[in-house]
Amino acid sequence: MRRGRRSYSSRRPSRRLSSNRRRSRANARPLALIAIIFIFTLTLAPPIKNYFTQRAQISALKSQVVTDRAALDAARAELELWKDPDYVKSQARERLHFVLPGERQYIVTGTKDDPTLPDTTKVVSQLPEGAPWYTKLIASVTESGL
Repeated sequence: MRRGRRSYSSRRPSRRLSSNRRRSRANARPLALIAIIFIFTLTLAPPIKNYFTQRAQISALKSQVVTDRAALDAARAELELWKDPDYVKSQARERLHFVLPGERQYIVTGTKDDPTLPDTTKVVSQLPEGAPWYTKLIASVTESGL
């Protein structure tokens, strides 16, 4: 016995519903793609941020290593200078005022380093007329200190 197809109008989907389904599927695909990209971005953002942060730290540490090596080279050069006995003697004489046995050291005080400077500064005479009294007082104290 062969069963025939029965068509009932209530069971057959209308064309309207199928076109709505197509539209909803067409709208759902871009939304699903956007959701996948959003989740992918949220998943990858922290590792990428950490990568760039660590690269910046690495470059800062490399520059610090370069400056530390330069300082180390300068310290090694100074150490080589201190191995020389003549340099040690000259530094002891200059910094600590040491003398060798039988020598006398004279330290002269009260001289000016630059002989071209005038003996007195006369700050008070350089003030404009009508200056307040406290300006003259400060200038005279400054002049007496020089």
